[in-house]
Amino acid sequence: MKRLIFLGVLIILTSSCATEKLNLSPLSNNFYSDTKGSDSDRGSKKNFNINIKENVNASEISNMISTFPKFKNNGLNDEVTSLKYSLQNYLYAIDASNSAGKSRALKSFEKSYKKIQKLRQNLDRDDDEVLNRYLVRLKTNISVIEDALPGS
Repeated sequence: MKRLIFLGVLIILTSSCATEKLNLSPLSNNFYSDTKGSDSDRGSKKNFNINIKENVNASEISNMISTFPKFKNNGLNDEVTSLKYSLQNYLYAIDASNSAGKSRALKSFEKSYKKIQKLRQNLDRDDDEVLNRYLVRLKTNISVIEDALPGS
């Protein structure tokens, strides 16, 4: 009986240590490849020299994209979806060293951000505070990433 209990505990311990952590990031592991291509494959693209997969600020943006709250205002929710899409494109563009794509994604982000600021006026106090926290964290993380990029 003791051997059976010991064996059960051993199996549970072994299996719990062997499982991988769930990745909720919108940038899935399949998106990244170990070989990004040589510099000659990139042509005239500017290499950003930032590992977006290991960057803390990019990880926080990914987490905020997946945890952004829903609001009672459907127009605001639509604009938040557009903002999240822009952020996702921004991270993809940085990972691919695509400066034109990064610029388009930032412009789209700014456009959605301004629309959300106008729609915030109709929110109750609690929703406004939650939305403000998310927006401030997003802007801060984008600023830190932009400051880390060469030529920014």
